[in-house]
Amino acid sequence: MATIRQLQNTLKLTFGIVPIVAGLDKFTNILTNWTDYLSTGFKSMLPMDGETFMKIVGIIEIIAGLIVLLRTLVGAYIVMAWLICIALQLILFTHYYDVAVRDLVMAISAFTLAQLTKMKNENKI
Repeated sequence: MATIRQLQNTLKLTFGIVPIVAGLDKFTNILTNWTDYLSTGFKSMLPMDGETFMKIVGIIEIIAGLIVLLRTLVGAYIVMAWLICIALQLILFTHYYDVAVRDLVMAISAFTLAQLTKMKNENKI
């Protein structure tokens, strides 16, 4: 049976690696065409084209993933907030409600990582 520390480490690796991979993919679009997730209305509010914006998003995601790996508690909260922002953008400006729900579930998981890390740091696990 997995220990609480093993679960915390699994979430740490997940929320460290996945944002880095997603961030890197903003430069290659191998997994998906990321600009498809930006509505026309949202794109029109940007001071740059959608592709450039998504590359900036990719850099932010790479940094967030690295922070999770190096400073897990802070990184988990950053990733949680980031995922909530993505979900809100998807709900308000696009029709990708399924992806928004997935991102909200991942935000809850990132919050769980933060709480487990906090418990670990306080030697409660």
